[in-house]
Formats: sequence, C-alpha cells, structure tokens
Amino acid sequence: MAKNLRCTAGRLIIIALCLSSSLGCAVDRQRNHFIWDHSRIVDLTHSFDVETIVWPTEQDFNLVVQHAEETSAGYYYASNRIELPEHGGTHIDAPIHFSRGKQTLDQIPIERLVGVGVRIDVTDRCDHDRDYRVTTQDLVQWESRAGRIPAGAIVLLHTGFAKFWPSRKDYLGTALRGQEGVRALHFPGLHPEAAAWLVRERHVKAVGIDTASIDYGQSTRFETHVALLSQNVPVFENLANLNGLPDRGFNVVALPMKIAGGTGGPLRIIAVVPPSP
Repeated sequence: MAKNLRCTAGRLIIIALCLSSSLGCAVDRQRNHFIWDHSRIVDLTHSFDVETIVWPTEQDFNLVVQHAEETSAGYYYASNRIELPEHGGTHIDAPIHFSRGKQTLDQIPIERLVGVGVRIDVTDRCDHDRDYRVTTQDLVQWESRAGRIPAGAIVLLHTGFAKFWPSRKDYLGTALRGQEGVRALHFPGLHPEAAAWLVRERHVKAVGIDTASIDYGQSTRFETHVALLSQNVPVFENLANLNGLPDRGFNVVALPMKIAGGTGGPLRIIAVVPPSP
C-alpha cells in the first residue's frame, strides 16, 4: 500500500516539478529525478465513507453498490456510484464559492495547487478555545521562530481538530443537522484580517485547515472565505494528519476532481517531506 502510494505520488510530483520552479523538493540535480525512496509521504486526506463529516445542511456521502458479482463470462466485476456534496470531507473551495465571477474549480491553475508548504501550529490556543481565530500576530510569532513564510507558499493551519474525526459532535461542536446545527457550530478558523495579510503581505498560493471551514464555526458572514477566494486563493478544508508535518521544508500536492463549473470538490492532498540534508 505504502509502495503504491509512493509510486502514485511520484508521478504527481514529477508533473508538479515541471509546472512549478518554486518547489523545494528533494531532487537529485545530476540525474534530475525525485528521490522517492528517501522522502516521506504524508496523506492529508480523510477517507470518504459513511462517517464522512459534511456541513449540517448537506447530504451525507453515499456509496451505492451497483455491481459486485461473478459474471457469466467467468470474471468478477464490481462498480459503484457515489453521491456527495462538493464541500464535504476533505475538499477544496474554488474562488467562485464566495466570490461572483471568480475561478471555478476547473479554472484554478494547477500551479496554485502544488508548492512549498508551511504548517502553522496553533493547537495550544485551540485546545483552550473552540472558537479561536488564528490572528496575524500568531503568523508573525510563527515567523519569528521558523522564518518568513515564502512567497507562493501553501499555508496549512494545524488546529489539532482532526483528532476528533469522525465524531460530528466533537469535531463540529454539535451533532445537530439543518440550520439548527449551523447555529451550534463551534470550531476554530482563520481571522479575516490574518487571511488578508497572508494574501497582501506573503502572496500565498492557497490556505488549508484541519476543521470544517476556514471561517470559525460561529461565523455568519464568512469574511475569511471572502478575503481569500475573492483574490483567487483556493481553500482546503477538513485536512488530516497535519501533526505528521514539520513547520516547513515540505511540499504539497493538492489535486481535486476537475469538475467543470464546480464551486469545490473532493480533494486528495499529500505532503512530501524530503530527507534531512
């Protein structure tokens, strides 16, 4: 399984390397290939299944088994149909999701979905406040320890809430559904001023978080979504395994289903952590 993941990831990153010169990958410069055998692949994606967490007003993920049988021709055949919302489980928000006329999912340049990653760890603050919003000061303090966020980076916010998956009550703060459930949401997010700072001062490619929304649960105006998506900065939500990443020195490949006209979609996202020098 791990070997297959490395092979698949290898093909994806080789493509990414051709598309983006900003990737700080572990590359054998003389042979011009990626050093896969020594890199660590971290899967940042929750599996899609009956326990997949979706927004309280959305339909649950559903896998419909259509075929699973031995055929009269002597071979086994299996085929399923999936039903799911664009914005459920580990997924991407396309700019049009909160900004009229901006990019749909298929229009996002692939270069925005691959690049150098940084992980901003705010687990301590979020442990004490379910409604915490990551501030500009948090980002500046992180830079004082780990160095400046590179231009064109993909910023991943580590709140620690992935540890609650797949418990809806613990992850979202409520097990209620519908509008009643929306009003009862409690989980951390990114402050809109900090989002604007990342766009304006650090020119980030994308921002991800291990909660159900880049806006905190009690948001009613979704200002952080607007601050990012109105600038064509896509958002990754419901990420997994951010605790397996260093603060910096890794690369991100985030490839969603390419849905024409989509406002978002399922996302398979990985991080590649090269070997230490």
